[in-house]
Amino acid sequence: MSSEDDIARVKRQELELVLPVLDEAVAFEIGSAIRARAVAEGLSLVVDIRTWDRQLFFSATPGTSSDNAEWVRRKINSVKRFHRASYRLVLERGETPFSPQAGADPADYVIAGGGFPLRVPGAGIIGSLTISGLPGRTDHAVAVDALCDHLGRNRTDYALPEA
Repeated sequence: MSSEDDIARVKRQELELVLPVLDEAVAFEIGSAIRARAVAEGLSLVVDIRTWDRQLFFSATPGTSSDNAEWVRRKINSVKRFHRASYRLVLERGETPFSPQAGADPADYVIAGGGFPLRVPGAGIIGSLTISGLPGRTDHAVAVDALCDHLGRNRTDYALPEA
């Protein structure tokens, strides 16, 4: 699959993996499922689910550090500002930091996979699901898998191919 194919797939994920509602119960269900997967598979990751005005779920598994929470913060900022999955930014721009002309200070924004915009019908993108701790493409895949599972969608219909 080409980069263009991957971008098209991520755009489809963003448009179709829409939550009917995002509240504390939904965030807990999705976040707990991600944590359970991480524990079962021995994955070291941090998961954060939030609306733009507050955090609804946060968990860290063994092997993570405060650096992972910092990466999450910067990925959230990128998703909020650019209204797209942070991995789509990687595919579109590469992982080179934003230029000063972009007004996106690398201390606060990062181009790295793992931040996924959470969209609700009638409201648009109101928050994010963000993972840190694995390679960026894998962080993104964990988020997409969790949304597919929550929405009853087939993971393989939305998964990016192995890199």
